Amino acid sequence: MDLRPLRIGGLRIGPPVVLAPLAGYSDLTYRLLCRSQGAGYCATEMLLDRMVTVVGRAQRRMLACDAADHPVAAQIVGSEPATMAAAARALQAMGFDVVDVNFACPVRKALGRGRGGALMKRPELAVEIVRAVTAAVACPVTVKVRQKFAERDDCGAFWHIAAGAFAAGAAAVCLHARSVEHKYFGRADWQFLAEVKRRWPDRTIIGSGDVLKPADALAMLRQTGVDAAAVARGALGNPWFFRQVADLAAGREPHQPTLAEQREMMLEHLAGSCKLYGPLRGVRHMRKFGIKYARLHPHPKAVRMAFVEVKRPEQWHEVLDRFYT
Repeated sequence: MDLRPLRIGGLRIGPPVVLAPLAGYSDLTYRLLCRSQGAGYCATEMLLDRMVTVVGRAQRRMLACDAADHPVAAQIVGSEPATMAAAARALQAMGFDVVDVNFACPVRKALGRGRGGALMKRPELAVEIVRAVTAAVACPVTVKVRQKFAERDDCGAFWHIAAGAFAAGAAAVCLHARSVEHKYFGRADWQFLAEVKRRWPDRTIIGSGDVLKPADALAMLRQTGVDAAAVARGALGNPWFFRQVADLAAGREPHQPTLAEQREMMLEHLAGSCKLYGPLRGVRHMRKFGIKYARLHPHPKAVRMAFVEVKRPEQWHEVLDRFYT
């Protein structure tokens, strides 16, 4: 399968399978690991707009970037056009290549404060936010949006937001083909992705939802015609995902990392995490990744339970020595 490069504004990105924002996961360390396996475009985890301009220790970690981490998008969430514009300006000044505006997050805390997916119920305000952000920066602006808010709703809010975003100068729309209400449950509506791409054949549309295996990414591209597939949960604990997509597209068997390769990747991940968060916090942060990496092991349950107990760096190495030699 021929994988055409993804275009976002003046950026030309290949291959067209990208690492989506993952709250608590897509930090600098994990983005770099995914890039080492072929991810050409990544995004930060979701950033609250008003916290971007007041940079404390936690924000410095979330905003950490690297010369090897480009092109990279910073995703922001908020409900006030002026504050979102100020955050976008700050992110552009920090060197991020793209600003991504989130109208899709289904988390209760975001919805309760009128952010993320809650904007699907206020499409006029969503478009006003996009106008403010695109006017504030020279870099490309993209929009993450859901198909609708509640399952009983029609898709009018999506069409309004997407059309308004493109009219305001947005370079791309990333559509998660589920309702906000359904979060990540049920099947994503790929037929709707295809309908959106037919509506805007000359615009950049990124598909999201149910890209859990490398073959799913290629299937989405083939079946819907979208310009790129965004992978989130499917890449957790499997930074080789992007290499595997390339293998399948070229007609090769997808690379299956050996236990030795998994061990080296996790050691590199641990070193980066400890550098970013400090030794103890870094190890605690790695526990949730260890649980995800365990899915690739021949004995995933035993490995998962061993990682749950890890609290100190030496314990992490003990698990690797026990299961990954």
